[in-house]
Parts: sequence; C-alpha cells; structure tokens
Amino acid sequence: MTDNTLIRTEQVTKTYRTGKVEVHALCGVSIGIERGEYVALMGPSGSGKSTLMHLLGCLDTPTTGSYLLDGQDISTLDDIELARLRNRAIGFVFQSFNLLPRLPARSNVELPMVYAGVGARERSSRAREMLGLVGLGDRVDHRSNELSGGEMQRVALARALANRPSLILADEPTGNLDSKTSEEIMLLFDRLAGEGNTIILVTHDPEVAEHARRVINLRDGRVQGDGPGCRDETGN
Repeated sequence: MTDNTLIRTEQVTKTYRTGKVEVHALCGVSIGIERGEYVALMGPSGSGKSTLMHLLGCLDTPTTGSYLLDGQDISTLDDIELARLRNRAIGFVFQSFNLLPRLPARSNVELPMVYAGVGARERSSRAREMLGLVGLGDRVDHRSNELSGGEMQRVALARALANRPSLILADEPTGNLDSKTSEEIMLLFDRLAGEGNTIILVTHDPEVAEHARRVINLRDGRVQGDGPGCRDETGN
C-alpha cells in the first residue's frame, strides 16, 4: 500500500442470511482509492454498490476479507471505535438530507462537531465557515424546513465537511432534486474535488457519474469495470 492510499479492500465479501437463505451481496471485491480521488460507484439495483458503500462508510463490516481506511483495519475495531472513526474520518451526504427540521442550518452543521467534542465557540465559527463554503452564508439561521431541496443538500454537505474528514461519501446525493438543482450540487462536488477532497459518489445515474474522474462498476457483487471517468483533471 502506498503512502497516498486512503482506502484498500482485499477480497471483501458480505453475506446476509434471511432464514435459511444466504444472499451474497459482495463477492471478493478488491479496490484501492488514493487521497484526493473523485470516484463514482455505479451499478444496477442489487449490484452491491449500497452494501459496499456501507462497508466503506464503516456502517458495517465484511463477512470475509479486509478493509483498511487510512491504514486502519476496521475489523479490529469495536462498535464504539467504529463510531468514533466514522465521526472523525467520514463525512456523509444522503439522498434524503437527514437534517433535523426544527434546528437552524448552523445547528445541523454543528452536530458532528458536538459528538467530536469540539468547543461551542469553535463549532459556531466552523459551521458558519462551512455554510459560507457551500453558498449559504446568508441562511445560517434558517431552519431546514424553511429551505429548498437544493439548500438542504448544501447544508448536508456543509455538515459532512464540518469535522474536516478524510473521505466524503455521498449516497445518491441528487436523487431528490430537480435536474437544474442537481447540476448545481454536482458542480459544488466538482469544486470540492478540485480542492483535493476525496469523494466517493454512489449513484445509478450516468449523468452524475460523469462528474467523477474514475468510475467503478459493480454487478452481482463483483467489480465489473474500473476506469477513468468522463471528465479529465480539469473537470472538462
């Protein structure tokens, strides 16, 4: 593993049991992702991309095989240690935003920092900084139920950035947005990738995947293809 490798999976499998039936969601997936890469995970329903996303996000552990995140073998961690790693190293962006509707935008962004033990003054300052970064510097005190879908996703992205994570993991980040707003959000991801952030998008949408510089295709729990995305290093 090179010094620049952030993610390494080796022959990862994931098997679920439903009664007497075994479902093999992942079957020997081996991938490496370096710091600063912008990657799309693609595949049809049932391909294993959501299962792989859960593993990469330390929301689950492999049945067999190994997963190293920034050199840390996650199989050696207990639930509390996994939770700490998730909060410190991974910023999540979900299709459904997952914001608390009665809290203002800044308080939603502060939540991961609360769990990380960041002091109140630093939390407030950093939340405002992150909201400004995503173009919501004038909406910090608006509750999420007062924001548009695109604005809510921007708040979710600001929250994902709050602890300055090693990895931004986005699950269908434009799934609940119209096409114009989707493109605005993807341009924001492009900018973050251009600033050196490591981003993994999980999507079934080819137009979303086109923004990534590398596309990993999954089918039936296996890597079917892994190659350059449609955009070059300049984003063109």
